[in-house]
Amino acid sequence: MASIVETAPLVLNVGVVLTAAASMGFLARRIGLPSVIGYLATGLLVSPFTPGFVAENNQLALLADIGVVLLLFEVGIELDLKKISKEQKTLLWGVPTQMMFGVLIGTPIFYLLDISLFGSLMLALSIAMSSSVVIVNMTRSPRRATNSMTEEALLGWSLVQDLVGVSLAALILTIFGTSETPFIMAIGGLIGFAALSVVASKILPIILKSVRWEKDLFLIYSVSFGLVLAAVGTVVFDIPMALAGFIAGLTINQSQDTDEVRKAILPFRDLFAVLFFVVIGTLIQPSLLSQAWPFALLMLVMMVSLKSLPTILIAKLGKMNATPFHLGVGVSQIGEFSFVLGSVAYSQSAITLVQYTGLLLAVVLSITASTILVRRPKVQKQ
Repeated sequence: MASIVETAPLVLNVGVVLTAAASMGFLARRIGLPSVIGYLATGLLVSPFTPGFVAENNQLALLADIGVVLLLFEVGIELDLKKISKEQKTLLWGVPTQMMFGVLIGTPIFYLLDISLFGSLMLALSIAMSSSVVIVNMTRSPRRATNSMTEEALLGWSLVQDLVGVSLAALILTIFGTSETPFIMAIGGLIGFAALSVVASKILPIILKSVRWEKDLFLIYSVSFGLVLAAVGTVVFDIPMALAGFIAGLTINQSQDTDEVRKAILPFRDLFAVLFFVVIGTLIQPSLLSQAWPFALLMLVMMVSLKSLPTILIAKLGKMNATPFHLGVGVSQIGEFSFVLGSVAYSQSAITLVQYTGLLLAVVLSITASTILVRRPKVQKQ
């Protein structure tokens, strides 16, 4: 009984936060904002930096980490380069071009602000990437003004971004990170984890095939596979869990059970993703906003210049079957993996607390703006 009494407050903590997040998400949708903004606002309300109820942040952070792993694990599973190369060939050269342009131009700008090379690279990469969660929500919104071809292009663009971004992040962390692991061993760790993932990807289909009609066991194996591999990648091979989760997803994305695994994971991913955005909100310190505004504004201006406009130009040059403006606006946000990159940079003292707060503020503002702007043409016709 003692253990139940001790854990009850923690369970209550999660229950209260989820209830508040659902309510705020519903309210946000009612006033025309994305539900993600409601989740972020919930985090701010239950943070230690605002009066009232204070959530147990360590517990929420643990659940949020699970959400990030499942999110990127599912993204890795969903990435189908064969389909993309057949239906949207421009993505295969357009997305890497957009991202490399952002990193090559953005890094010197941050470096001139007296930010370390590692921190500059991480911030530039965070700007070059978009939010898969927000883009998926855009394509599902009943108020969207996008057509089906543009929505497919948006989803494909975000998937290729994740692939290129995770690859670049792995290289940056290995070469410029502050880890004490020697470079050769770090590279060996990446290769070793990739090999382990390939081996696991051969075993998982056999297990799933044997429990195909046992829905509960199929679900457990699907979720636990991503979590175990991601944790092993971090503990044994010193790879960030989000990155390890994505690699794990890539290794099984050609399995015949891919669609079933995705369907099994989606409810858990969506639930934990809510907590992830709540945690982002809990990290925003209102007292630092006045100092963080200039940096947030700089990031937003750079995002438009180095991601939105190049995306529109690439869509036109590549003659994509998509509306260039909607495609450019649709990717115009700084999202979940960008937050992961910024958090790594902050944890390694590569950026200051004010700069980190500016990144969080840019996440909130960019998600809000992109979601509203992509709906704007439709609203004007009403």
